[in-house]
Amino acid sequence: MSQGASVLLVCELVEEQVEWTLAQLCRSCGATEDLVVELVACGLLDPAGRDPPAWRFGGASLGLTRRALRLMDDLGVNAAGAAVAIELLDRIDQLERAPH
Repeated sequence: MSQGASVLLVCELVEEQVEWTLAQLCRSCGATEDLVVELVACGLLDPAGRDPPAWRFGGASLGLTRRALRLMDDLGVNAAGAAVAIELLDRIDQLERAPH
């Protein structure tokens, strides 16, 4: 394993252990609170907590939110469309990695 790959692995592990508030997640990825609420409603994000002020997002939520924003910008889809596209892309990736 190269040194660059080791650094990437460590960054991914640290990111998974991070918790974000709604405001922190929005600031970190440039999303509005309304958009993040939509992504939660679509099932793409699954925060802990009962309502938006109490929500805590895991580290993976940052990447998912950024992917959704890119899809929305690139393809012109809404939050629900981005959520479906991400789920399908992840499923394709799983199938491609599965032993044949």
